[in-house]
Amino acid sequence: RAFEQVRNSVGYPKLNVKIGATHAGISVGEDGATHQCNEDIALMRTIPGMVVINPSDDVEAKAAVEAAYEHVGPVYLRFGRLAVPVINDHADYKFELGKAITLREGTDVTIIATGLPVSESLAAAEKLAADGISAEVINMHTIKPLDEEAVIKAAAKTGKIVTVEEHSIIGGLGSAVCDVVAEKAPAKVMKIGIYDTYGESGPAVELIKKYGLDADSIYEKVKAFAK
Repeated sequence: RAFEQVRNSVGYPKLNVKIGATHAGISVGEDGATHQCNEDIALMRTIPGMVVINPSDDVEAKAAVEAAYEHVGPVYLRFGRLAVPVINDHADYKFELGKAITLREGTDVTIIATGLPVSESLAAAEKLAADGISAEVINMHTIKPLDEEAVIKAAAKTGKIVTVEEHSIIGGLGSAVCDVVAEKAPAKVMKIGIYDTYGESGPAVELIKKYGLDADSIYEKVKAFAK
């Protein structure tokens, strides 16, 4: 019902409306499946002209709001409920719509993450390094317009891409990256996210672990994929 209103009353007339949607993903926790939206990125990506942003921490959330305010046109901002580590609190941090940020250089595999799993992906990359696997980590805060140049560069550099999102693997970041890879930069891709299922009620941290979005789970999956 709400999507139809956004499509017809905001997207179609190209109104300068900013939508701040909170409580996204399974980290909503005890409220359960009815409150855990794992499909919103997929829906909003389909609206022509809609910008879709999924910040990774407090610093980036503030920067994203400012960028959305300055952008003329509809914008969908996705915010989670759970507190996450601050990873962008450095002097040279710069947020640009549609421009991914490389947080860690690597040569064996590229992890492209968005939102809450970005910090978990960085932690996973540290564990991978201890095993001799060099993992590049990219923060794709803007899902639409996607930074295709960053994806193409990663595909050419490592040849193996892993996408990580607190969202369905259908229609989200992983699908957007695969669209680019299939058309412009052939490479192996593995998608980590919610695997075509609803969430459930439980403590947020435990749910993140159960659904494979914690650092240890990402580490295990990427390690097997990178071999």
